[in-house]
Amino acid sequence: MGMNDKKLKEFRQRERRKKLNHWFQNLLLTFFVLLFGFPIYWIFIGAFKEGGEFFSYPPIFFWVDNFSFKNFTNALSMGGSKGVADSLIVACIGTVLVVILALFAGYGLGRFKFGGPNLSFFVLSLLFAPPIIAVLPLFFIFKYLRIIDTYLALVWSYLLINLPFAIWLIKGFIEDLPEEIESAALVDGYSRFGAFRKVTFPLIIPGVVVSALFVFVFAWNEFLFALMFTRNNVRTLPVVLSELIGGHGIQWGELSALSLIAIIPGVILVVFFQKYLVRGLTFGAVKG
Repeated sequence: MGMNDKKLKEFRQRERRKKLNHWFQNLLLTFFVLLFGFPIYWIFIGAFKEGGEFFSYPPIFFWVDNFSFKNFTNALSMGGSKGVADSLIVACIGTVLVVILALFAGYGLGRFKFGGPNLSFFVLSLLFAPPIIAVLPLFFIFKYLRIIDTYLALVWSYLLINLPFAIWLIKGFIEDLPEEIESAALVDGYSRFGAFRKVTFPLIIPGVVVSALFVFVFAWNEFLFALMFTRNNVRTLPVVLSELIGGHGIQWGELSALSLIAIIPGVILVVFFQKYLVRGLTFGAVKG
């Protein structure tokens, strides 16, 4: 009986510790959800506030009495619609080009060890450099080519910044696939490209989706290059958002509405590609 009582006591202690850990994890999760979710909620209710409600006392924290869509119409008419369109064009074209080039480059580095370890490390080292160091040389190049204030300038700059990251990421996914799978396809009569298209690519789709999402989000949110390389013909959404903050005041309603619009594409992508994202993020480790 003494031994049974001791085991029962230990069992109860373990269960108590498990409940305590579970309670602590839920509390920590709730804290971080509130911490990172409240700014988004604040933007949401701000997008539907009237102008005077931003300066009311006490502040309106939880809900808006009269929902108004005036901020959205004002924001879109003040350049927001062009900002959304230009950002979509630049981000989509840049993402497609980066993913296509990264697929071939990552395959070459991952399967054939093209260039040896030095080339792979050089690609990785490009990720260490802050993008701001490329602004001045790119500006002179684009000015010489007369492509300032064009889609081409932004697509080119985003291609240079995002390509090393996408290559390194896709290279890791390809290296995680057993080479014997492709060897079996080659034995069956497929060419190298046919084996890649029929066998390798379908297996690394989660990794491609993850890479494309990161590249798209960077291009969608990027501000520095868009500010430096555009004028009037091209004005992406981050640039339009910055123009709502003036020296004599901040247009809080329009800023909140346009910020809410800027969040939507990322949310849609995550919702629709959630299955691929989960598989891609857990597919394997990025190797050096």
